Amino acid sequence: MKIVLAYSGGLDTSVLVSWLKEHYSAEIITFAADVGQGEELNGLAEKAKASGASAHYTVDLVDEFARDFIYPMLRANALYEGQYFLGTSIARPLIGKAHVEIAELEGADAVAHGATGKGNDQVRFELTYAALAPKLDIIAPWRIDVFRKAFPGRSEMIDYCHAQSIDVEASASKPYSMDRNLLHISYEAGILEDPWFDPTTDDNKAMYKLTNAPEDAPEDAEYVELDFECGNCIAVNGAALSPAQVMQELNLLAGKHAVGRVDLIENRFVGMKSRGVYETPGGTVLMHAHRNMETLTMDRDLMHLRDSLIPRYATLIYNGFWYAPEREALQAFIDDSQKTVTGTVRLKLYKGSITTVGRKSPLSLYDENIASMEGVQSDYNPDDASGFIRLNALRLRRRAIAQGRPEIATEGQLERE
Repeated sequence: MKIVLAYSGGLDTSVLVSWLKEHYSAEIITFAADVGQGEELNGLAEKAKASGASAHYTVDLVDEFARDFIYPMLRANALYEGQYFLGTSIARPLIGKAHVEIAELEGADAVAHGATGKGNDQVRFELTYAALAPKLDIIAPWRIDVFRKAFPGRSEMIDYCHAQSIDVEASASKPYSMDRNLLHISYEAGILEDPWFDPTTDDNKAMYKLTNAPEDAPEDAEYVELDFECGNCIAVNGAALSPAQVMQELNLLAGKHAVGRVDLIENRFVGMKSRGVYETPGGTVLMHAHRNMETLTMDRDLMHLRDSLIPRYATLIYNGFWYAPEREALQAFIDDSQKTVTGTVRLKLYKGSITTVGRKSPLSLYDENIASMEGVQSDYNPDDASGFIRLNALRLRRRAIAQGRPEIATEGQLERE
């Protein structure tokens, strides 16, 4: 039997290499996806082979991640439950796709992952496997009773690694878990499971890796100009960049100015509430600028229709349905809506805040003559508003006449003076 294991080099997957090899009498091949986590990938091949893997793949997915996953999601202004930028969620379908491709390349019988039985990632990975390789077997050890009994906690895992001469840098009291990619870093579990715990205090704020605290950010504001073409950011301060380069540049710039922190209680797909702390500096700036570009160039009713679909689109990504037909259909509509979202937005970054201070576009729908209050001639005739208001008020008048006016409450006394 041959199994391809999604491998991070941490405690859990280090245990899994050896356990899967022994439990299934299988050849284990490990796979890691480079989606922008940087130095965390150093030495993985050597470590995996030392743990019992016969071969290892580290696949560079950074450009594909930015171009084909982050950017399409940002074109939709997608936020889950109004706060979460979906940084972990959007990486999973790409990682799952690469996982399947390696399994097919190796002629493997199964894929395996170390996602816990309480989280969203098990769903996201396995929905991806089902969509792209429906006949491939899936091994999820955290849902296997014999595995959970053998490893009820981290201390048992550490003892197992020592017994198997597996080198792991782990302690029994790791304060939280962390997941990093090009779009964000997420922190959860451990000390963060207490929703009253404050990670921003002087004693705790070293947890944050991408963003300064507002009180530590520069005293001077910084301006940045973002150029868009068909809903995609193509340049920062006049310099043409690839999607991955845009994310890298904005992560540094926004992080310096304390932009992009979110601390929330979210509703997991599996049913429970969980607390997550996120850093998404570049994505926060990019979505803010994109939205402002749309306000200048996008038809009102088209925007309102697209906006009504954002919660559904974001939930599909959060729950792992990237490869579902409804997400693909929504994406086609969203991308069509972006054909005119072209121009430049100027932002001001200062101590955690983003202020829009300018926008311009050759496709702008804004007409200064129509909007002006100075009485200049335009296509707008104020006399037309009388009939417009009268027609919109017709049903309200009829209701009041036929059924009585709605209940209203006025606080205090009405006195004529």
